[in-house]
Amino acid sequence: MPGSAGCGQRGPGGHHTPTVPELQRLLWVRGGVSGHVDQVWPKVYLGDAWAAKDKRALQSLGITHILNAAHGKHNVCTGPSYYSDTKVTYHGVEAFDSPAFDMSPFFYSAAQFIKAAVSTPGGKVFVHCAMGLSRSATLVLAFLMLHEDMSLVEAIKAVSEHRNVSPNSGFLSQLRELDMRLASERGPRTGRF
Repeated sequence: MPGSAGCGQRGPGGHHTPTVPELQRLLWVRGGVSGHVDQVWPKVYLGDAWAAKDKRALQSLGITHILNAAHGKHNVCTGPSYYSDTKVTYHGVEAFDSPAFDMSPFFYSAAQFIKAAVSTPGGKVFVHCAMGLSRSATLVLAFLMLHEDMSLVEAIKAVSEHRNVSPNSGFLSQLRELDMRLASERGPRTGRF
């Protein structure tokens, strides 16, 4: 993988995009915990398949939107019909937790779904996959980068304060590419890592 070893890359204004091993080390030293569902950002919850199937618990949290990053019959088989007795708005991404899987085509649509959910009055979004560690975390990190103007490192730190996450090496590489592209588009930023 290009840029997966060495000292990272510097972009405009000295923006540093860490290498995949540096990002993995950052994830390993974080102090978050992981329950079945954890709030990782205002109105944004991250969790696992167990929580996704507990409609009563999701209703008690006030969840209005669900983004399933493991949609499909070979993954976490919920879907709109599973939530038909609720008022939940559902969006599914049929992704596989494999370093070879390209998650990047889903970054913008998933981020837009999360943004729409948190922009809805009273809206709260639950983003999940099987374990709530890799696929769903990757999409939440992309949302924070795209809509909250965060660097990848800032997004990892924000989420990791509330939940242990571990996107696979392929997803981290794809997030690095997004980070470098966004840094290039945004231009110089002062006081940022």
